[in-house]
Amino acid sequence: MNHLKQIAAKLDEYGLDGMLIMSDPGEYYAIGFHGEGAVVVTKAECRYFTDSRYIEAAEKLVTGARITMTSASAAQKPLIIRAVEELGIKKLGFEDGYLTVAAFRDYEAALPCELVPAQKLLNTLRAAKDEEEIALMKKAQEITDQAFDAILKFIQPGMTEQEIAARLQYEMLCRGAEKMSFDPIVASGPNGSKPHAIPSEKKVQKGEFITMDFGCKVGGYCSDMTRTVALGEPTEEMRKVYDIVLKAQLAGIAKAKAGVPGKEVHQTAAKVIEEAGYGPYFGHGFGHSVGIEIHEAPNANGRDETPMPVGAVVSAEPGIYLPGKFGVRIEDVIIYSAEGNVDITKSPKELIIL
Repeated sequence: MNHLKQIAAKLDEYGLDGMLIMSDPGEYYAIGFHGEGAVVVTKAECRYFTDSRYIEAAEKLVTGARITMTSASAAQKPLIIRAVEELGIKKLGFEDGYLTVAAFRDYEAALPCELVPAQKLLNTLRAAKDEEEIALMKKAQEITDQAFDAILKFIQPGMTEQEIAARLQYEMLCRGAEKMSFDPIVASGPNGSKPHAIPSEKKVQKGEFITMDFGCKVGGYCSDMTRTVALGEPTEEMRKVYDIVLKAQLAGIAKAKAGVPGKEVHQTAAKVIEEAGYGPYFGHGFGHSVGIEIHEAPNANGRDETPMPVGAVVSAEPGIYLPGKFGVRIEDVIIYSAEGNVDITKSPKELIIL
């Protein structure tokens, strides 16, 4: 799988003769391969440069590009310079969202062409997932759902958050995950009020909420989900807050549709929480795009006014976090369509009591 043709087709729109791609996610999107290399895309030809660690795999897996191995005598930068000259590139787009200032200055001084910021070109393409990408993300989410089902049978009072996090990773890897989308979050009791809590040696106890945020990669694409479960009977306040978060999530999902800005989706969910009196305790966005990276663009937050494209894959994860008490977050991943959206997270959302 690669997207070289799609990138090449966008060059004219951005006034470019070529595109230079060197970031890990950009490289993977362009050629479907991680090789710590560089891709030069033009309408006439695409070139890929990588070193001896990856050349054998690249020659087997990368299609649609002329592949060259870099070495001490044929370093990456001189090869890019030669490609620019041979392909007649006058304006070369680059990933201004990833290239450091130092690297930009280095390439700007070395290349015989104008370097043009063009992160938007790739971001726009990556925002709308195609059928192949969606199929991989569905598989990753299927594994994540299965891991959640397994962890419910594993959790016992007295286990540490770290033990639960380790088991989640084990369950996903055993089911075919390549790696984690991110380090799992497992937060129990008062730790749950920290949205990005790090699993600790704290032991889970009866009467507490346990929030688990986790995901895996399949074919280079991420899944992401969060569930909050009760270990033993929850208090009335815990039930109340859980119900509010669930209502907020369902309201946001109902609003989500291609063409609707993420800001409107966020506001729809946030209104439910605010009207319930918990507005100050929901401080993050309703969701973010998911793909090769766990956080992509556009976002469903209070600032992003970008209309969601058909094929956007976005998390739906409102939460309420009460310092010193507990937190609740419920997260699914949805695919935006012209008609509405499809929720690919299949785990139950009603409050689970272990």
